[in-house]
Amino acid sequence: MNFLAHLYLSENNIDIMIGNFIADHIKGNNYENYSKEIQQGIFLHREIDAFTDAHQIVRKSKRRLHERYKHYDGVIIDIFYDYFLAKNWSNYSEISLDIYTNTINHLFSEISDKLPDRSQQFIHYMIEYNILYNYQFKEGIEKVLNGMNHRTKGKSKMNLAIKDLKKLEQELEEDFTIFFSDLINFTNRKLKEINLKFD
Repeated sequence: MNFLAHLYLSENNIDIMIGNFIADHIKGNNYENYSKEIQQGIFLHREIDAFTDAHQIVRKSKRRLHERYKHYDGVIIDIFYDYFLAKNWSNYSEISLDIYTNTINHLFSEISDKLPDRSQQFIHYMIEYNILYNYQFKEGIEKVLNGMNHRTKGKSKMNLAIKDLKKLEQELEEDFTIFFSDLINFTNRKLKEINLKFD
């Protein structure tokens, strides 16, 4: 899953949100440098990623793209799933997406200097271009895909994936809806397990 989903699945707990957000930039046991609740967020992120990678629906989504994008298919599906979450946000939250993402942007602008360098770099980009809010628009997704393609020096061909989103939107949205329901249930259980582990 991508950034918006990880934040949403943190149950509005600020420290768990922070851990969930920075987890990809925390290697090995470096999580020990953070508070207990931020550590919980880091562990939650890792559990979500493992569950996602193993899920049959996600694998089905990846197969729709694999021929063209090979091992980049998972990255693209993560981005597409955030698009479907943002597009259907009112189905999952009573807080409007603009209020939610503005709150997130403000939170991370306040604490950015306490986070890993790579997280700081993304926060600057995220706020400047209002990335989380713009996930709901194909234009926003296209910008993200173009940026990712640039980062891979064109090897990923991810700039082409917007065409696949337009072509396969109905099928991929059906995949997302089924999978995300399972992921929410999994996350609720896993958060309780992680909380018990730290008690």
